[in-house]
Amino acid sequence: MTDVADGAAGWNLLEANMATTITDERMRASEPTTRTYTAVILKDGPNRHAHHADAVIEEHGRRIQQLRADGLLSILCAVDDDTEVDGIGIFDLDAKRTRDLMDIDPGVRAGIFDYEVHPVLGYPGDALPC
Repeated sequence: MTDVADGAAGWNLLEANMATTITDERMRASEPTTRTYTAVILKDGPNRHAHHADAVIEEHGRRIQQLRADGLLSILCAVDDDTEVDGIGIFDLDAKRTRDLMDIDPGVRAGIFDYEVHPVLGYPGDALPC
């Protein structure tokens, strides 16, 4: 377990390597520019390892690509570890519409995936670095 003093020292070292100083004024000015998005955490469902899972996952992937192409799914990240979490997505929709779309996903309908929906605040225009 990290001691609080060690954590502060680590932050100070990280902060020393940062080029931009964020003033209180800049912090306050940026807050009104946020807007609501919806985050989805995709997890293993009860049928994740069923014999038909691979074919359904391929259809799920095709559907996810369509949501990206249609501009509804802004950021998609597959989770690359050995946990039950399979992916994280940021939708440019409200939570209800996102749930409606997730409920008809082939992987969710087949019980291969479960999901959580969370309203989140973000800065329009943020993107993953190239």
